[in-house]
Amino acid sequence: MSQIDDQGQVVQYLSFELAGVEYGVGLLAVKEILQYEPVTPVPSVPRSIRGVINLRGSVVPVIDLAVKFGLAETAATRRTCILVVEVALDGRPTVVGLLADAVCEVIELGPEDVEPPPPFGTRVDAEHLIGMGKQGGARFVQLLDLDRVVAANEQGLAGPAAEAPPPAPPAASPTGAPA
Repeated sequence: MSQIDDQGQVVQYLSFELAGVEYGVGLLAVKEILQYEPVTPVPSVPRSIRGVINLRGSVVPVIDLAVKFGLAETAATRRTCILVVEVALDGRPTVVGLLADAVCEVIELGPEDVEPPPPFGTRVDAEHLIGMGKQGGARFVQLLDLDRVVAANEQGLAGPAAEAPPPAPPAASPTGAPA
């Protein structure tokens, strides 16, 4: 689902901050922005799914993108919000919530303002980026391909900058020897 218009038109993106990095998603995918509210945890789901919220009677899963990108969980602050977006999951429209540290602004980018993603140096795997949006000279916004980000499994999403946590040490037996 490319956000750059085929006719070279300007496309709007909603930019948001996550762990000190600015990301952007296509504005048409954003349904609403909610003030952060505690989520209801759900057992046996991937670590990046913080839980669910009740959105006018619908159950909406909330994804912590920081965890998906191999970072620490997003800490709730006054500016933390949930972006309610619609993505294509297995070819069907699906509504999910994305945790963000803060919403920044709506930006407009033309094809000349979007560079291809670099093969390394970002927290997100390059295949999950539409590109790098040039804003105000030296400032870049990483433009996410939401369909790929949400559909990606936890192991395949983090880019080279993210590392997997170390394995847990073996449990000790009652005698103190490793089991």
